[in-house]
Amino acid sequence: MPHIHIKKEWEISDNLATPESTYLRRREFLKGTALTTAATVGVLYGCGPSSPPNVFPEVKWNALEKSIYPAKRNPMYELDRPITAEKIAATYNNFYEFGSGKIDPVHYAQKLNTRPWAIQVGGLVNKPTTFDMDDLLKTMSLEERVLRLRCVEAWAMAVPWIGFPFSELLKKVEPKAEATYVRLETFYQPFTAQGQLAFWEPWPYVEGLTIKEAMNELAFLATGIYGHPLPKQHGAPIRLVVPWKYGFKSIKSIVKIELVNYRPATFWNTLQGLEYDFTANVDPRIPHPRWPQTREKMIDTGDIRPTLPYNGYGEFVAKMYT
Repeated sequence: MPHIHIKKEWEISDNLATPESTYLRRREFLKGTALTTAATVGVLYGCGPSSPPNVFPEVKWNALEKSIYPAKRNPMYELDRPITAEKIAATYNNFYEFGSGKIDPVHYAQKLNTRPWAIQVGGLVNKPTTFDMDDLLKTMSLEERVLRLRCVEAWAMAVPWIGFPFSELLKKVEPKAEATYVRLETFYQPFTAQGQLAFWEPWPYVEGLTIKEAMNELAFLATGIYGHPLPKQHGAPIRLVVPWKYGFKSIKSIVKIELVNYRPATFWNTLQGLEYDFTANVDPRIPHPRWPQTREKMIDTGDIRPTLPYNGYGEFVAKMYT
């Protein structure tokens, strides 16, 4: 009795099956495409350099900056560790706009033009204002604060920032009572910052704080570091410093600040919310899927230290979270 094969609904005719030679060529094509894509992403993110620059980028001072830096140190914020060497801190940065590698920013951020520079402050305020950077420097009283910086990647440094309390800027625009959050935004120049050519990511970089966090005395807008103006790889000409939170909250090169009545969507929280919490307080009790949070490594000495709750600044900020 002849064997009768009844085709199932999902079966296709033999003459429609892809020949083995074609399948193998397709595998080679996909392999080549993957390599090309990887190379393209490498160009987008500036992954070329693999070592610190031989020539340390010169910090340029204008006449105004020469009259205000260095600033007097505020003794309130005591440090439990040595200050990180400047050359190490300046060549080990996360500035995703200029590449995913730690030394990419010191190479590529020098392309950013930081003068003239304006910071637009608005939203739920009584006096929306656009501040020219140099005019702002003339009107604010600058101080130096030596603060710990803790990255979610479990490395740390100690930095002498120069700037002014975030609250002093917010007072100038008079926040309305209904403002509950502060949204901060960096520049968008994809042909200057090659990382922003990654159109599938939510550029420009945005971060946010609650209004209570932004008004806290520890929240700081930095315009200088190590006694001089901010270098471009550190987020010139003005950046946020919130030392009780992981470093990705401290947005660089700010161009816009908006007071709102909703929790803003932020860059890393949007990309991977399970790894980058919106609040992002330094907390050794909360594990991370990639980096242990109970210990941290100082980038200059390699010393391993226990991670402190709120990065050691609980006396200033813990009351906001009880």
